[in-house]
Parts: sequence; C-alpha cells; structure tokens
Amino acid sequence: MSPNSTMKLVTVAFYGFALGLLAVGLRELLTGFEENRCSMTYMFEYPEYRRVALPRRMARLYPAYGLYLYGEGLYAQETRALKLTGAPVLFLPGNAGSHKQARSLGSVALRKAENMEGGLHFNVFTVDFNEELVALYGGSLLRQTHFLHESIKAILRLYKHLKTPPQSVVLVGHSMGGVVARALFTLPRFNTNLVSLIITQASPHLAPVLALDPYLLDFYSAVRQKWVNQAKKLRNVTVLSVGGGYRDYQVRSGLTSLPCTPGDSNKLSLVATAVPRTWVSTDHLSIVWCKELVLATVRAFFDLLDPETRQFTVNPEKKMAVLNHHFIRHPVWMLGETQDTSISILDSPEAWNEVNTLRLAYTTPKEGQVKYFQFALSSRRKAYSHFYCRSNNLEMMSWVYGCVHKNGSSCVRAVDLSMATELLPPYKILILSLSDLSAVTHLVVSASNLNGKQFTVECEWQRQESQTLSVPVPHVLSFGLTVSDVSVNSSGLLHIIKLQHFHQVYQAFRISVASQCKVNKDRLPNVYRIHVPWFREDSLTTASVPSVTEISGMLHTSCPDNISGVLLQLHTAPNCQYKVSVRTSLPRMLGQILRFCGPMVPVYTAVTLLQACGGQLSSILKSRRAAEMSEVVAKGLQPHKVNLPVYILHILLGCSWFQEVWSFLYLPPMDALPPAHPDSGSPGGPASVEEWPLLLSPLLYILGAAVAYWGSTLLRLIMRLISLILAPFHRPSVSRDCGTLQLRTQLLITLCLTVTGAVSCGALAIFAAFLLHLYRLLRLQMTERSLSHMLNLAPRKYREDENGMVDAESLSKPKECNGAPLLSECALQEVRDDLQLHLCLSALFTLPIMLITPSLLHWLRNLRYSTQLDPDPCWPCSVPLIIVYILLINCNTLKLSNSKLLPLTSCLPLPMSIAMVTFSPLHLYRVTYFLLAALVPLASCCLL
Repeated sequence: MSPNSTMKLVTVAFYGFALGLLAVGLRELLTGFEENRCSMTYMFEYPEYRRVALPRRMARLYPAYGLYLYGEGLYAQETRALKLTGAPVLFLPGNAGSHKQARSLGSVALRKAENMEGGLHFNVFTVDFNEELVALYGGSLLRQTHFLHESIKAILRLYKHLKTPPQSVVLVGHSMGGVVARALFTLPRFNTNLVSLIITQASPHLAPVLALDPYLLDFYSAVRQKWVNQAKKLRNVTVLSVGGGYRDYQVRSGLTSLPCTPGDSNKLSLVATAVPRTWVSTDHLSIVWCKELVLATVRAFFDLLDPETRQFTVNPEKKMAVLNHHFIRHPVWMLGETQDTSISILDSPEAWNEVNTLRLAYTTPKEGQVKYFQFALSSRRKAYSHFYCRSNNLEMMSWVYGCVHKNGSSCVRAVDLSMATELLPPYKILILSLSDLSAVTHLVVSASNLNGKQFTVECEWQRQESQTLSVPVPHVLSFGLTVSDVSVNSSGLLHIIKLQHFHQVYQAFRISVASQCKVNKDRLPNVYRIHVPWFREDSLTTASVPSVTEISGMLHTSCPDNISGVLLQLHTAPNCQYKVSVRTSLPRMLGQILRFCGPMVPVYTAVTLLQACGGQLSSILKSRRAAEMSEVVAKGLQPHKVNLPVYILHILLGCSWFQEVWSFLYLPPMDALPPAHPDSGSPGGPASVEEWPLLLSPLLYILGAAVAYWGSTLLRLIMRLISLILAPFHRPSVSRDCGTLQLRTQLLITLCLTVTGAVSCGALAIFAAFLLHLYRLLRLQMTERSLSHMLNLAPRKYREDENGMVDAESLSKPKECNGAPLLSECALQEVRDDLQLHLCLSALFTLPIMLITPSLLHWLRNLRYSTQLDPDPCWPCSVPLIIVYILLINCNTLKLSNSKLLPLTSCLPLPMSIAMVTFSPLHLYRVTYFLLAALVPLASCCLL
C-alpha cells in the first residue's frame, strides 16, 4: 500500500472516530434521560378560543398577532359577551409556540374552580404570536413586547364594570414567552403595577440558546440591565422560573436561572425535578402540559387569590410564601399563615406510649384509633444531634409536636413542629435539630388513623456526623476505568454521602446503589436524592428493597466557588447493606459538553472550512494546482495554530496593561459561552469567561472538524448524484468555463439581487446567489464526468500512455496547459482543479446560508402580512455576500495563480480563524463577517 493510501486510511479512521464521539454525545444529549413520566392533561369539554377585539390602530399595527380568551362548555357560553369576573391570567407561547398551548392551564383551572367556594375562578387569556421563530430571529421580540403591553391593557379594560376590578395580570410564559414577559419592564411607558407575578417555563433568561442575529443579544442585554440595575424598583415583582431538566435538550436548565442581584428574595429559579409532587423531568413542550406541574401552578394561583377581592394578592410576602409552599417545600401550612402553634393534645392515658428505644417502626391497624408516641429528650441531647421521622401517609397534616408541659403519661401542652415537614415521592419526612428544641422536654409523634387508613411511621435518633461519609469522585479522564465506592451498613434511616470534587457541569458519573437485606420483609421504599447546595436542581430516585439502582450524576450549574460538593442522600431501610459505586461516564460527559459547549462546534466547523480554503489557496500559489478537497479539509484541523493564540490572549487579558491596549483598540471582550452558574456576570463579559470551555477547545475543534470533513464529503456525493440526474438535461460540455457568467450578466444579477434583498429579505437574495454558485459547481461536476468518459473512448494521442508519456504535440504545450485541446488529459486536469476549488468554496458558502435560514423562514411565514422583513439582520452583509458569490462563479485556478493578491489572500484565513474563535462562540452571526473578511480579497483575486 502506498504512503498516500495509508495516510488517507488513517485520516478516514481518525475522522470516523471523531464522528463517532460526536454521535455518542448527541445520542446522550437527545435520548440519554429518563422516560417521560408526566401525566397528560385532558379537556373534558371542547376547548374554545374567543378572540378579544383590540383597538383598530393596534389591529392594523399588529395584523399577525391576536388575543384570545380560553373557555370550555358552559363557561365558554357564559363568557361570550366578555363580561368577566375572574382573576386574569395571560399565557405567552414561546418560540414557534401556539396560543392553543394555554388549554392545559385553562382546563385544569376551570375544573378546580368547580370545587371552590365563593366563586373563585380565573379567566385564562392567551396571545397568538403567529408561531414566530423568536429564539432564532430576534427582530420580532420587541414587537411582541409592545403587543403584550397592549394586550394587558385590553384585558384590564374588560373588568371595568366590576366594583373592585383587577389592577394587574399574572403572566405565564413558556420558553421565549417568559423572556418577553420580563422585557415588558424595559418599555418606557409601561406601568410596573400592571404585572406583579410572572411564572416562566423553560425560559432561557441568562442568555439565548443561539445568537444568530444582533437583535437577539441587544434584546437580552436591555432586559438584563433593567432587572439588575433597577432591582430595587422591581422587588415587588415576583418571578418564578422553572427549568425542565435533562429531558429539555433545547433549553438547558442552567439558562433558566434568573439573573438577579444577591438578596432579592422575590426571584426564584428551580428545576422541575425538585418541585414537590412533581419530581419529573420535562421536555421543552411537555413542561406546558405536564399535569404534575400544571397542578402545582394552579394550586399556587388559588392560594394567591384574596377571598375578599377575588383577585390576586399584591403582597410580596404572601406571594413568596405561596410559591415556596408549592414549588420549594410542601410543609403542613404556608409560612405566614395564622396558625395556633401551641396545641393541646390531652387524650386518654391509654393512647400514649413512651418510646425508650433508638428507633420506632409502627404500622397502624385497619380500624381507626388514637395513638401517640413520645420520646424523651433529656437522655438524648448529648449523644444525638437530630431526630428523624417519616410516614408514608401523604396527607399533609400536623403529626409531630414538641411537648412543653407534661402531666403524668400525657402531654398537656405542645407546640406543633410539623412546619419543617418535607415531601418525598413515597412518604413525608421531618428532620429536627435537637439544638433548636431547648424548651421542649419530649417529642410527640401522632400515629392516629381516625379515618381507618393504614400507614407506617418510622422514627429514630441520629448522630449526623457518624451518618455522613465522604467519597472522592473519579477524575473525568479515568473514562470509567476506575471506581470510587463506599459501603454503608444501614443502622439508620438516613445516610449522607458527600461526593467530593463534584462541582463542574462537564463532570458526569454513573452512580450505582446496590441494597441487600438479611431478612426479607415489607419495607418502605428507598429514596436516593442528589442534593445540589447552590441551586434548586435536586433529583430523586425511588427504589425497592433489595435492588440495584443506577443514578445519573450530572449538574445543570457549576458551583460558584468550587468548594461545596454534591450530596447523595440515602433514605434507607434499617438493617440493610448499601454499596454506592461512582464511575465516570464518557457518553454522559460528551453529552454534557455538547449541552453546554454546543454553540462552539459550528464555530470550529467554520474554522476548519476556512483553514481548508486557505490550504487550497496555498496549494494553488505553490504548484498552480488545486489539491483534493478531502485532503485540505483534513488538514484544516490545526489547533496549535488556532487555539494556542486564543490561550495566549486569554492569559494576557488577565494583565491590566493588556486590557488597556485592548480597550484602546476598541476591541470587544473575548466571547464566552453563557455562564454555567447563575451568579456569573453578564454573558460575554469578563466575569462569565470560564476556564473549562477553553481547556476543552481541542476536543470541540476535533468535533467541528469532523462535521466539516464528513459534511464536505456529503456535499461532494450530493453534487455527483445531482449531476448524474441533471446530465440528460444539459448538452455535454468539455470547457472549464461551463456555468460562468459574462460581466454584463454578473452586474445585472448583482443589481437585481441587491434590490430584491432591499425590498424583501436579504436572506432570500443571498440564498439565490448561493444557488447560482451551486449551479456552477454542478456544471463543473458534469463537465468532469463527461471529459472522463470521452477520454476513455478517445484516440491514444489525446491521452497519456501507460508509462506516463504524452505525444509530441502535448509536449510542446506549456505546463499551465494554456491552449491545450479541449479533449485532453490536461484539459481534464484543469476542470478537476476548478472542481476541487469550487467544492471548497461551496462548503464554505453553506455556513452563511445556515446562519441566515431563520430569517428567511420568518420572512416566508409572515409574507401575507408584509413583503419586507423589518428589521433585517442580513442586510448589512447581504450586498458583499452577493458580490462575492457572483464574482467567484467565474473564478478558476488559472486566474488565482496569476493574481498578485493571492499571496496576501492565502495568509488571511488563519488570523480570521483566530478572530472567529475569539469573538464568535456567543455571537454566532459574527461568523459571516469573518468569512467575508477572508472572501472579499479572494473575490478580488478574480479581478486583479
């Protein structure tokens, strides 16, 4: 086997391996999560959406938008005249979302209102944003915000006939709808009293998922500055942000964290897996209809209603108490409610039982009874630190008391300690610190089942230090070959394992918990809880006893100080053995890398193709021949030339003098990915620059290069297939100038496309120019195929012989093949050179097309409302892109090799690649500008 063949084989194997890594990461990102455990919400009657009329001026200004009132059955008939008496709730759909998604919230609210006393109910409104792609095209976000403002005023006008009309509207925003809801407060004429509560579902508050145009980032910047800089003015506005968890691969839950100032207690961020009574992960769409989460939202809404006014309360403390109750913890009663915490539980002496053992396990009989167990604190204070109790009766009621006055065997006076009760999927638990019970002499646990419903109560004294173990997690580079394990001989009901050095989002582990018991008997299920101290992203797993359970150890956010470790809480069965094993999971780690660093992969794909184009130009400069496309793309992977300067810049920016030079040159800050923890600074700023994405950049470069290599291979195969299909419709050509345009035609097409882009959509004009260049590539492919077939049938004098010799006529021709016969090996080589050159250019031209596609789709979807895209993010770059695409149609290797600008042009791809990696991970739209900076001189080579 020749060295060239061996090298090609090694290259294919390397990029095949890289593609395999990318496929494993994508598979883990898209499918590597729990099954959908959400219950579906159903409508019991046919849903109706009644349009709310807006003023004519608003209707003309926003023809694509609409405001609707949701209704079903009798309620829909009663509200036909829009004489409303309920509390207004407005649902905002997100990216490509439908206003009909409000039916889950509206239907559940209607069903629950049927059982409410006093006529308490809601009027659920929804906004139709024409299913716009606002997550990819930011030009409509401000328009949606203004329409939302008008919709709120229109909703409140419907209640003017009431004695006490509502003064505000509660907003529920899904995806980008939540971002639009917060953007209301950036409007100069917006009255902040119109909205006092916002609940967002899977809304990317920290940063956009993909920044494909500057309007999107400007919108985010304005919203962030408003909420951070004027935090004191907005403290009365309560905002709850709920992330979906790992099932939501479109918006990672770390982005749903609210950027707010420290100490702002009116802003809550959490993940659905940590919500009591929910405990499930939702995908980006199911978070709207997930019954468990919808029920938590509706319950919170009813608790927020003031019984006197039948409208939402404006008391910030009351709002936070309700949200904490339904979304953070689910205790016996809400904080702030008036409760008689001093309770008399004097009953007959036979109902009382003194517990002198360290543990209580009691199952109530089927018949109803009154039963109390009391634990003396005096003999336990020094030996134990906590008291733990759990019951599988999920009815939330007072069940643990602290006795402050005892008479004989009974407690005469007690205080209710059940406020700290917490719900887990199979049971409720209560953990009391003995240091907080100095005034209490005995603990009393109620095991009364007056309704005859059986349940189990388990309680014990605990010494938390002895029940807490630490285990260091394996290094991320161990690739699952090493394991960290710890064995627990369960003498208690709760054990805590601290996973040391587990605090970064790129870490991913397979945590296996194996339980074994000596005696088989009925026990309460085990609950394994991954507790993250710095963010509400806990996840819970329920397992039977005995069992072997695998848990995914991953994070949505990094620890801000890298000090705290993740806690694995094991709510176990007594007298059983547990073995916890922790291994690094390479597939999950790749999935985490793509979840957080995915926007950098297309940047490195662009870098690889740009470097390939530079390699092609260098080949033409040196040998006047174009290299194979696969060869130059394979050599586009040059991390030592691209990443090393970026590392150096990152280090130098830590020096004050270099920052001054940087600012003096008016350079923007180094781009960074959105922060991986909620306390970071603004995206793109110095505070959000994290080290680990830079350290992973070689891997991301390899993944991007794999996309470029196999994408260009796919492009070549598609061109061959299409040329084969179109061959019968074109006359065979043997000239390298096939598909070129005359100068007058070039000028005319450029002018027409420029005018088209100005009056309609710049993306449309760019796409048309790209198709013209693609036609040139197709003609070259067909010409190469035709020449090859003709030469196979041509006389020997037109071809090289087996020894590589040519006839005398061919020897007299120059090396450049100028003036060679149209049917010759030399002419075939010219066409092949041009084909390889244009294959590289077409692969590079594909990148801007992919980045502008959302703008084109948005324009097409709104064509019936407006023929011009306004604002148009493609317009600044559309004219130079059109000129470059049209000029390069006539480009060939001969023109480039004779150009005086080629030496300079061939040097530009490398600095443009470095600039792309430095300034584009967060601003993806900048990729087009850096490509233009390299392509404009290349197009000039065709003229000079």
